[in-house]
Amino acid sequence: MSRPLVISDCDEVLLYMITHFKDWLEEGQGVNFSLVGNDFGESMRWQESGELVEQADIWRFLRTFFDTEMHRQLPIPGAVAGINALAEHADVVILTNLTDRHRDMRAAQLANHGIHARVFTNQGPKGPALKAIMDEFAPSRAVFIDDLAQHHKSAADTVPHLRRLHLCGEPTLASRIACAHKAGDAHARIDTWDEALPWLMGELAEDTETPLQAAKR
Repeated sequence: MSRPLVISDCDEVLLYMITHFKDWLEEGQGVNFSLVGNDFGESMRWQESGELVEQADIWRFLRTFFDTEMHRQLPIPGAVAGINALAEHADVVILTNLTDRHRDMRAAQLANHGIHARVFTNQGPKGPALKAIMDEFAPSRAVFIDDLAQHHKSAADTVPHLRRLHLCGEPTLASRIACAHKAGDAHARIDTWDEALPWLMGELAEDTETPLQAAKR
């Protein structure tokens, strides 16, 4: 019999990212970082001129950060214990929007923090990748955790029976980003692992039938 499955994002769900990215930019890259709404395109300005950093340079800085600075990223409170508690009851995999060449780096990064899980990389909306993972594992029940509303929308459109938790563990982002739960694309919005873990455990519990199980009948 197949096991339950947890599919989790990494950045701002398991590990902080934006705060470490900001520190790195301001320490040595000649760039100030200050979020305007939740728009990266207006968040970065050259320290010397005050001009906005162009999109091509933004992507270059992001690539360089993940190439060389992933060691800076620290766990969000409760994330390591929470995801490992889930792993006692379910298969756990990570679906992260990084390039394929970062897959092993991300797996090693997470292992160094005590999270040992298979990593899937993706670019763009996550719905198709989620469907492929679901097809491979054929779980008895499944939960998806991500910090961005657009990925919950993609999941809802592509694998509607997948249970979805919108969790953003970075306080500077949590109040700025669109809420997938309010939009109807996530089943819950919980931004701390202390509160999220009981909800997730409930979704994995064997005494309730999930929509995924109902669809298989």
